[in-house]
Amino acid sequence: MTEPDLLKSLLLAISEADSSSRMVEAVEKLSQARLEAAIPNLIAILGYNNPGAAVAAVEGLISLGKPAVAPLLELLDGYNYGARAWGLRALAGIGDPQAIDLLLDAAANDFALSVRRAAARGLGTIHWDELAPEQIAPAQSKVIEVLLKVSQDHEWVVRYAAITGLQELAIASTISNPDLTRQILIHFDRLVESDENLAVIARIWLAQKEIKEYITEILSQQPELEPQLAIDWQQTLEKLYARKRREQPRPEGDPYKFRDLAAAIVKGD
Repeated sequence: MTEPDLLKSLLLAISEADSSSRMVEAVEKLSQARLEAAIPNLIAILGYNNPGAAVAAVEGLISLGKPAVAPLLELLDGYNYGARAWGLRALAGIGDPQAIDLLLDAAANDFALSVRRAAARGLGTIHWDELAPEQIAPAQSKVIEVLLKVSQDHEWVVRYAAITGLQELAIASTISNPDLTRQILIHFDRLVESDENLAVIARIWLAQKEIKEYITEILSQQPELEPQLAIDWQQTLEKLYARKRREQPRPEGDPYKFRDLAAAIVKGD
């Protein structure tokens, strides 16, 4: 069967699907065929009211890679925020630097939290080695500026995604721009003190742990980089443990639960 005939057959199966599950199955087959000619169809499926089909379409677009980037940038739905979020997930999975400006704008300005979340995560997956060397530092500066802002978004799921993006950026820039990595770690220290969402705090702890493990692995292979990658991990750990202790609930009957009340009584308040 020729590619045009195969595409026609696969699209017919999608149009004739009479249930959600059959739609998902038909889209999965279209994605697995990896036909560049199907890219516009896969992008259109992102706007269907079928999350399973959208996931399959995203996977298909990611598997097609670079050929899907320009159509995604051109055809991304400006009116359907659900389709827009799925499209950004596809771009994040591909990691092409062509998407940086779109991801920056979406992460900072889109009204839909699902879009901001997808864009923030995508900013951490950029393949920096695909940029010219002189373009990397300016692009990373734009990305960290937006991710630092988005890490304080009013929606915790967006902040969570921004932490993930910052972690990936810190790891990607460890050798080429260690000052950027340090800036991110310092920001994490501040967020641990200020954020009230336990899921976000836990994600910060995980990010710091994985960044430390990555730097430790690099130093085991290239010990001469020690001065360049010096990080005060002891101070970081002390801040983490201090916050962790504050988050641990007091058992019933613990006198510390009534410390403030007791102090007020002693003062005669």
